[in-house]
Amino acid sequence: MVGKGQYPAILRVAVETPLRQTFDYLPLDFASIENLLPGVRVQIPFGRRQAIGILLAVVTESRVLHHQLKPIIAVLDTEPLIPPALLTLGQWASDYYHYPIGEVLVGTLPKLLRQGKATVVTTLPFEKKPQEPPIVLNTHQQHAVDVITRHRGFQVYLLSGVTGSGKTEVYLQSIDAMLKAHQQVLVLVPEIALTPQTVTRFERRFQVPIVLLHSHLSDLVREQAWLSALHHHASIIIGTRSAIFTPMAHSGMIILDEEHDPSFKQQSGFRYSARDLAVMRARIENVPVILGSATPSLESLYNVKRKRYQLLSLPERAGDAVMPVVHTMDLRRQPLTAGMSNALWAAMTNHLERGRQVLLFLNRRGYASTVMCHQCGWVVLCAHCDARLTLHQTPRRLYCHHCGFSQSLPSICPKCRQSELIDLGLGTEQLEAVLKKRFPQYPLVRIDRDSTRAKDSMKNKLALIHNKTARILVGTQMLAKGHHFPHLTLAAIVNADSGLYGVDFRTLERMAQLLIQVMGRSGREQPGEVIIQTHHPEHPLLRVLLQEGYDAFAQALLAERKIAELPPYAHWVLLRAEGKQLSLALQFLRDVKQSLMDHHGVTVLGPVPAPMERRAGRYRSQLLLQTNQRFLLQALLKTLVDTWDRLDSARRVRWSLDTDPQEML
Repeated sequence: MVGKGQYPAILRVAVETPLRQTFDYLPLDFASIENLLPGVRVQIPFGRRQAIGILLAVVTESRVLHHQLKPIIAVLDTEPLIPPALLTLGQWASDYYHYPIGEVLVGTLPKLLRQGKATVVTTLPFEKKPQEPPIVLNTHQQHAVDVITRHRGFQVYLLSGVTGSGKTEVYLQSIDAMLKAHQQVLVLVPEIALTPQTVTRFERRFQVPIVLLHSHLSDLVREQAWLSALHHHASIIIGTRSAIFTPMAHSGMIILDEEHDPSFKQQSGFRYSARDLAVMRARIENVPVILGSATPSLESLYNVKRKRYQLLSLPERAGDAVMPVVHTMDLRRQPLTAGMSNALWAAMTNHLERGRQVLLFLNRRGYASTVMCHQCGWVVLCAHCDARLTLHQTPRRLYCHHCGFSQSLPSICPKCRQSELIDLGLGTEQLEAVLKKRFPQYPLVRIDRDSTRAKDSMKNKLALIHNKTARILVGTQMLAKGHHFPHLTLAAIVNADSGLYGVDFRTLERMAQLLIQVMGRSGREQPGEVIIQTHHPEHPLLRVLLQEGYDAFAQALLAERKIAELPPYAHWVLLRAEGKQLSLALQFLRDVKQSLMDHHGVTVLGPVPAPMERRAGRYRSQLLLQTNQRFLLQALLKTLVDTWDRLDSARRVRWSLDTDPQEML
């Protein structure tokens, strides 16, 4: 673009393109400019095609010469699809995560609206159901509700309560106050699997329209739910991560349940944190936001320390329920069957014979971790990643959980030509098979990403658990998050060791959160028991977690992070690059590092190959930018990011920025 001029009216438009800029157009009719509001969709000529853009502003100056400006083709909306508050949020997110504004804003629209479909809002089917009365709150719950409902305007509340403490009831009674004021509430949950039970619970309490938003919905259903929220036909919006961008005509409150969950961070493309955007959106809209968790993230606890968030504690289980009794099982020198000790088998038998339910947690899906040759030690690896292939039983194939590659099981070892191939490691499929043989009289349900792919499979499996048809529950973290199983009295962590050691500094935090979440499924309405199997019962932080509780554990980890200058005491941006050769990715990052050398206050580490160097056939490397002053890093990136696209080495790689990265692989 060349030149600069002043004109009567220029339309500044965001277009869904990787280019980090906006685009200027002429209006069709200057007389109608006053009725043209930011946030409407416009159809525009874009290169050799037509595109849908979002009007950001009507301005009078352009960097483009007047004769080079093209008129728009059409205005598609009479009212903004993206309200002013969400335009502000989108611009902030684009700046903070250094992601193209057009991809941020247009990408928030449902698919049909991105394609230019006319907005036709149908009336929501609404059936009034028998309404459950509010539950009588204990002292801590009542205090939390009083604090939340008496305050007006923006405030971040960290609702930290032990598992089973009644956080949902606090949400419900806080929401009730908002509905009486004719305001809308947005509720975010970390997993699609949690949405059915959340909707059911809310429908039993409130006689108002409730809509659901997540990626498994059809395009039409998603569009109608989105428009219903925009036009206040829906009072409560329940959704997963991407629902943070849902417009609300009368925003009253935002709730983020299980706020610690890594699922709230998008790990590809636009790498935003829904938790952080929820806080920023609440600030922009001047409404309260509740972050709820039994195991708050260290970032949220740090913000409580800095008095940015207000802590509301629920230290007791609701009603008459008590915390389960916890046993640590030392696996050293113990005989194991399918990874389970004799003591765990005995405990299972005891609970099952008493008519109770049992949960076995194993955070590894598949049948076995991999296949190995018993003669020479050869291990089957992915052809495209630096990862072992996982054996699955149904169908019996080897799969890569990183890129999706699969192959049949070899009949002989390609290295030594022997045929003695053995399974190595334990997965949920194998545990299920062993349990069915051991306890054929007790129906079993397995819940992991493989067993819940079919439509309604998760809903049907949860129904079997709640009506007590299923007596044994086997699963990964999908089973551990936020579920209420009233008949479950034994929860067992089959192998706690995988979370004690890892390449990511967040490994211990995630391990503790998962353990507490799994333990919290037990003893909700009857006395419960928890068994944790480990080869490292003396691990110091594990002992702190089990003997002193999650808060003491989190404070100990925060102290370690402060000494090591790790987040949240430091601010990170991770620059990732990948190419057909490792040297290409490394060269690009070296060039980027050179551009950063003269800037003080920012430490640059690397470039180094990623912990998983090769993934999906491409070689990956990374550069870490670290500072104690976030604004320095943000200002630096705002200046330099555009220049990196113009580097010669950038043409041969794909690269991305991850602000506040949550995983380092």
